[in-house]
Amino acid sequence: MRPLNICLVSLTIPPDRQDGAAKFFRGIYDYLKKQGHNVVLITGKWGMRLNDPNIFQIKIIKKRFMWMPQFTLGAIKYLRSHRFDIVHGNAPKGTLPIILSNTKNFITTIHDLGPFETRFSLFPIEKNLIKYVVRKAKNITTCSESIRREIKYYNPRIELDKIVNLYSAIETKFKPLPEKAKNLKEKLRIKGPVLLYIGRIAHYKGIEDIIRAYEIAKEKIPDLTLVVGGKPDFIMKSKYESWKRIHTEIKFVGFVSEEEIPAYYSMGDVFVTYSHASEGFGLTPIEAIACGTLVICSSLPAYKEVLEENGVFVPPKKPDLLAEKIVYWIKNPEKRNEMVKRAQQFIKRYSWDEVGRNLEKLYLRFVDGL
Repeated sequence: MRPLNICLVSLTIPPDRQDGAAKFFRGIYDYLKKQGHNVVLITGKWGMRLNDPNIFQIKIIKKRFMWMPQFTLGAIKYLRSHRFDIVHGNAPKGTLPIILSNTKNFITTIHDLGPFETRFSLFPIEKNLIKYVVRKAKNITTCSESIRREIKYYNPRIELDKIVNLYSAIETKFKPLPEKAKNLKEKLRIKGPVLLYIGRIAHYKGIEDIIRAYEIAKEKIPDLTLVVGGKPDFIMKSKYESWKRIHTEIKFVGFVSEEEIPAYYSMGDVFVTYSHASEGFGLTPIEAIACGTLVICSSLPAYKEVLEENGVFVPPKKPDLLAEKIVYWIKNPEKRNEMVKRAQQFIKRYSWDEVGRNLEKLYLRFVDGL
């Protein structure tokens, strides 16, 4: 494929931020560079300075909604002063500056439809922004067939052919690291089995239900330890601090760096992710499986589509039932290991070679006007 001039626009990317959507766009950036394309990535500067001349970081005010004017205006200015074959925005917040820069043809990625499934704010701003973005984009990519169909459902005038499912992919660094896991467990002073959550601390992620399920499970497995990694969003900050004060036996480890995440996954006996809405793919479950850890997750359509029979599914908001599954799988290590081995073979389909090739095919059709 001939080299293309490509601009990616994403409000966040790793290692500065680590949500699934950000990881996906960082993966796109790295893959396209390896294939010889000329790639620029526009993003916000949340904390780290990323020493990459092709990553343009925009200084922002790191408070709720205060980042928006600076990021949007900075991205508009950059886009108006440069020309690209492809401009590709990450989610509505990364795509709005593209529209406002008067870029006529562009691609957007919609990872999930959380604002349609649960209340993100008192005002339907995000719902309307998603509708606006998908209406304006020439092509839309997403990461599961269930979200592809939902985009069409909530936007009936959009042609289904305009929406392309790429799935997502995991990096090769995610693999079992038993020695590092052992050292990490000693560092955290953990002796028994580990129940692990790593991800965003947001209201729809079901952390409160995980904590309740852990408390129930601990009655039958006294040496069980819950480790919670990740930073709270603006809404959850006060609740997160109250959890830390009340649940002193839980290891709230905060931000987990990109280098440390595989060791954390490898340390877990069971990884649990228990969202009740807003999941388009579920990157953390397949990362955990790649590191040799069994996954229990909520029975959302995207999780069931991506994992098929290779995860344990529990209906959302059922901490009693979640606790039962935790106890069963912790107490049955042989069955747990059998499932993990099958799952590790299954998730090999989610590689950057496969996802990247499909993205390049879309880009080629895009520039050829097909």
